[in-house]
Amino acid sequence: MKTLGDVVVVRGEQELFDRAGHLFTEMTDMACAAADLFTWSVARRLPPTPTRPFERRIRKIYRPGVLLDPDSAEHLREIRQLGADIRISQEEINETIIFDNRIAILAGDRTDGVRSYSVISNPETVQGVCSLFEAAWRASTELAVYDASLDDIRKLAPRILELLASGCKDETAARTLGLGLRTYRRRVAELMAALDASSRFQAGARARELGLV
Repeated sequence: MKTLGDVVVVRGEQELFDRAGHLFTEMTDMACAAADLFTWSVARRLPPTPTRPFERRIRKIYRPGVLLDPDSAEHLREIRQLGADIRISQEEINETIIFDNRIAILAGDRTDGVRSYSVISNPETVQGVCSLFEAAWRASTELAVYDASLDDIRKLAPRILELLASGCKDETAARTLGLGLRTYRRRVAELMAALDASSRFQAGARARELGLV
């Protein structure tokens, strides 16, 4: 742990849990932004209580790729039923947790496989982080709406990824799936967007990270 004024930098999930785990149980308002369910897996140790689902305000923003993994998608649906508001953003997001608009935790980079986290208590800095989250929240899409839009992509994703990995031409891949060429290319583009990939190669790598292939 390293302290820099109003910022405490911790390394690893365990140190974060030891330092800030109480915030998850004491908070009444939590805002969270993450690319996937693994950035803040510490939060999953303390899920919302089923018998008290509406006593806390919980808002979470995720990137689209989280919905391509069946287990992750089901987890989001479950916590939504417990009262959490879930949205999906196609834009880059700052991986952040905010407690009661007074404490912010920012996820940092990994060094030697261990991620760092900055725990911030300075009111002015926390307010700036809150403003960024609110802007991302307004620009994002409700989980149910985005989830429904991904139905076709989710069904085709494994086969599209297999065909991309095989290196076959788009025309051949489209015929294999029974799709028109333009439809196939549109599905590939949609899948790449959901995986936050800028190339087909990167889409394959991201899919492997998520366990889709």
